[in-house]
Amino acid sequence: MSRALRILVAAAVLLGGTVSLFAAENAPLTRGTAITDPDLLRKLDRNDTLTISRLLWPERNANFPLTTDLLFSSLSQLKDIPPAIDAELDRYVAKQKAAWPSETIGVGEGFDVQLFDRANLKSPDTRFVLAGIVNRMDRAYVSEESCGEIRLIYRLVRFEAGSDGGKSATRLPMTFNLVLKARDARQTDATGKPVTCADIARRWLDNGDWQSLIGGGFSPYDAMLDRIETNIQLSVAPKSTLHDFRSDYLLKVFKYNSATKIFEESTLENQIDRDRIVADDALRREFRAWLLAPENLRDFDRGTVLIPEKFLAKAAVVPTPAGLDASALQPEFGMMQGEGKGEPVFTDNDVVGALKQAVARGDLQNIRSVAGFQRRLNDVTCAGCHQTRGIGGFHFPGVDWLADTPSNSTIVPASPHFIGDQLRRRDILTAFAAGKRPDFSRGFASRPQVRGSAELAGTEYQDGWGAHCSLQNAGSGTPDRSFTSWSCAKGLTCQAAAASSRIGMCFIKTR
Repeated sequence: MSRALRILVAAAVLLGGTVSLFAAENAPLTRGTAITDPDLLRKLDRNDTLTISRLLWPERNANFPLTTDLLFSSLSQLKDIPPAIDAELDRYVAKQKAAWPSETIGVGEGFDVQLFDRANLKSPDTRFVLAGIVNRMDRAYVSEESCGEIRLIYRLVRFEAGSDGGKSATRLPMTFNLVLKARDARQTDATGKPVTCADIARRWLDNGDWQSLIGGGFSPYDAMLDRIETNIQLSVAPKSTLHDFRSDYLLKVFKYNSATKIFEESTLENQIDRDRIVADDALRREFRAWLLAPENLRDFDRGTVLIPEKFLAKAAVVPTPAGLDASALQPEFGMMQGEGKGEPVFTDNDVVGALKQAVARGDLQNIRSVAGFQRRLNDVTCAGCHQTRGIGGFHFPGVDWLADTPSNSTIVPASPHFIGDQLRRRDILTAFAAGKRPDFSRGFASRPQVRGSAELAGTEYQDGWGAHCSLQNAGSGTPDRSFTSWSCAKGLTCQAAAASSRIGMCFIKTR
């Protein structure tokens, strides 16, 4: 296992408790919602069927994937991505030097803070390999016309010649997600009828070997392209006398502009620009009024809120591990009363008053307290979600089909949060397939939302070893109504994982 991946696995234990191996018994959870079969992914990548270059440059004659030096120079659609990442790295380095002037920062193990080597994005020895395909029709509430999204997940890999003449492959800590609309409203089937959301859902649910699924519609064109999401492990800082172990991840989004045919830098969905909002009195008041408005608070509770762009950021640096206690490492810190030094965006009275009115309307499913509001304010953001039960800063590091011998890194392609959410996603596909309107709501990222299914009972995803649980259920303090259902399976007890958090983790009872 590479050093970077050892760090990712170590961080996973810190963030999410124990991480299950993605063994055969978990495969049914992703049936219909994700493609993680290593043999199929290898075939699709090596046949140049679903490489980035083939999808964005379908007319090219070569039947081999492009290395990163050629990918970004040959595909004009991607030209804005490298300079945008370079600019974020420059800003990050400047902030680190200002915050920790006594620490060295640079590429390589000789530095106190070890940076991602941006040369990897201009190298003839690296390329992005297909590491997974994820159905996100559960996001159709964003755009019902497109029936949600299909995400093609690519992992950056370095290939080096070995002494035996072969090539070794090292996975690097970066993913590149090409996000497609699940359908174009103009699509028709073989009979000329419009393709419906039900058609697409049935295709995913019915195909066991995925061959007809892949061959039946993965030929994206401008109308299908939506955006590119990048996730890079910016830096690793080993434990020192100044701080604990820390690794920072950079999240960026590039929306496709069909007029210019360029993926352009964009805001991240629901990534609250905390510093800008807190520093601007008018913006702070406007954001408070917007989020506490009844219709928006209802969507916020259900996890389907879409925060306007004026409140959002174009990048997120995700520190891990962030822990369960409120701290500046979390994206909403400073917005709630009692956090930080300035005037909060939301006082306890603001939240309590809005929740009382929402209860009277029957609007609430998840948020029933100030603590629940604060937790949702974190996990509705990109950064906060990635900090919750993630493998380091990733939820889907991807399948490593390049390895000759499987190891932990090759059979753990996804985080506990990702696996635990598959039942909700499958329920939505099933509703689509039956011609019904799905329920798009989701619970907190810390706890799967299980709708009448016992499939997760007793597992780390719901209430087993390492699952998140309510400390109040263990007899500690007054129960918080946002978390009272978070219990542990028989034989386990909820134990504190942080000093002041209301949330603990399920472990074997000890005397």
